[in-house]
Amino acid sequence: MTTPRRSVHALIEDHALIGDMQTAALVRPDGTLDWLCLPRFDSAAAFAGLLGTEEHGFWRIAPAVPADTAAPHADRRRYQGETLIVESEWDTETGSVRVLDFMPPREGHAPQVIRIVEGVSGTVEMKSTMSPRFGYGSRLPWIHDEAGRTAAVSGPDSLWLDTSVPGTEKDGVVEHVFTVGAGACVAFALSWQSSYAAAPAVPEAAAALAVTSRFWAEWVEHLVYDGPYREAVVRALISLKALTHASTGGIVAAPTTSLPEEIGGVRNWDYRYVWLRDAAVTLSALLQTGYREEAAAWRQWLVRTLGGDPHNLQIMYRLDGPRDIPERELAWLPGYEGSSPVRVGNEAVDQLQLDVPGEVIEMLALAHEHGVARCEKTEILILKLVEYVREHWREPDDGIWEVRGDRRHFTHSKIMCWVAIDRVIRLAEQGLLEVDLHELKHLRNNIHTQVCERAYDPERNTFTQSYGSKELDASLLLLPHTGFLPADDPRVIGTVDAVRRELAADGVLVHRYRTAGQNVGADGLPGGEGAFLLCSFWLVDALALTGRLDEAEELFEQLLTLRSSLGLLAEEYDPVARRQVGNFPQAFSMLGLTNSAVLLSEQRKAAAVPVMAA
Repeated sequence: MTTPRRSVHALIEDHALIGDMQTAALVRPDGTLDWLCLPRFDSAAAFAGLLGTEEHGFWRIAPAVPADTAAPHADRRRYQGETLIVESEWDTETGSVRVLDFMPPREGHAPQVIRIVEGVSGTVEMKSTMSPRFGYGSRLPWIHDEAGRTAAVSGPDSLWLDTSVPGTEKDGVVEHVFTVGAGACVAFALSWQSSYAAAPAVPEAAAALAVTSRFWAEWVEHLVYDGPYREAVVRALISLKALTHASTGGIVAAPTTSLPEEIGGVRNWDYRYVWLRDAAVTLSALLQTGYREEAAAWRQWLVRTLGGDPHNLQIMYRLDGPRDIPERELAWLPGYEGSSPVRVGNEAVDQLQLDVPGEVIEMLALAHEHGVARCEKTEILILKLVEYVREHWREPDDGIWEVRGDRRHFTHSKIMCWVAIDRVIRLAEQGLLEVDLHELKHLRNNIHTQVCERAYDPERNTFTQSYGSKELDASLLLLPHTGFLPADDPRVIGTVDAVRRELAADGVLVHRYRTAGQNVGADGLPGGEGAFLLCSFWLVDALALTGRLDEAEELFEQLLTLRSSLGLLAEEYDPVARRQVGNFPQAFSMLGLTNSAVLLSEQRKAAAVPVMAA
């Protein structure tokens, strides 16, 4: 038995996502599971090798051959149909083997990771090496045999490994070496349980596989999108569904923390929480493609979480609603490819971001349009959010990008305050809310006038990042979507062109804003970052809405080529290193893909309809 070797990091985009809609794991092409938080997305990781080395926790199942030959080719690794079940195949000198990795949806049972090894041809010697380390890789568990099962216990946590093949344990590493022949099958099932509770039931791997496959097949059946990008949309939607939390209705921004926006940089953040903005926009993608249950569940989460006090609004919360998300650094983890610090928690929780009420109200209005039943509690919440906007819209804020510099009058934030008021006026005019329309229309007009006077640069024919600034911001690409001005307004078209010209690499990959390189910039941070993928999809939408549909479709198809071999996207893309960076997979990126695909399909259908003469 050897001690775990130090790992060579796989590319971020080379990981496969598996999950049970309460937590998620990432699996490398060489069969190594190197990230898993248990029992929830925001719990401490039991396998944290992704942010360090194998000394911080991993579980690999692969042929017992040198590691550099143990990764399947891209075309031998795929999701099994329209599911979240990963299928990897290896060819060796003695035969071929397949491994299925998945997490069955929880139906009254403990969190489970199931890995099934199937012989395809000949015989293959396989090795399972598992080294759990609780507390983000900081705690070595007590590993022992318990009635024929391998138990790993540390403090409040326990893992239970069940398999039919004998294994050994030394220095916190559990190893199973076995041979699988054609048609044979060996299953490994790992379950989490509170250490003070009774041991979890032994999973039935074959039954769990059938349940998981059926769950995803039935969920995908609700899809109403029938456009040309179905494969990409289905994979994006499955990924978004995987980021929902089945028990609470919360939706995380990503299942990871501290994957760097710049390799070796410090822009490493924890995204395993429910941002009101991210969740609202995620639901817009789900609603537009036929999924209403998730919107209803999140609406209930929203009512419970904000309670009767929306005036004390936060931008993010924990999965079940707690407000306290202190940020700290894990000094024992060196970070992905040496990108430190590794952070858990998120200091941005205390920021003022005035765009958030607009996104929330817009999603609630969209939910009504898509048939989600009215809720009296939601109507009260909307009115309180409007009051929040009325009280705060004149203040500077921290903006959509959570900059850690000084507060400013960010243009996007002001426009979204306008959206909040505008959507409430629309609901009231439909007889769905009782408000003082005269007062709200006056407020809407005041916001509109101020933005046009203070955020527009007439010399360059573009709106700017903030009042009085010369800088641009990719969030301005949302202008055609918001309805703040008509899409064919010269100021809108000029803004879209300016953002593309100044913030897009080669006119395709859009950066959020200019950073200051190695110096601390206006965002309060040193270093740079990759192009923000959601912003590139915003550019697709802006081009389509401003009448450049062919150009939008061409750009969209270019962006599709940036997806991983499994169809996934991280938060950003480094156009120099030509690789994905940031937390992975990112809800923003996957929902951006979905929304753009839907919009392009709608625009193309509209373009095909002849215009009737008046």
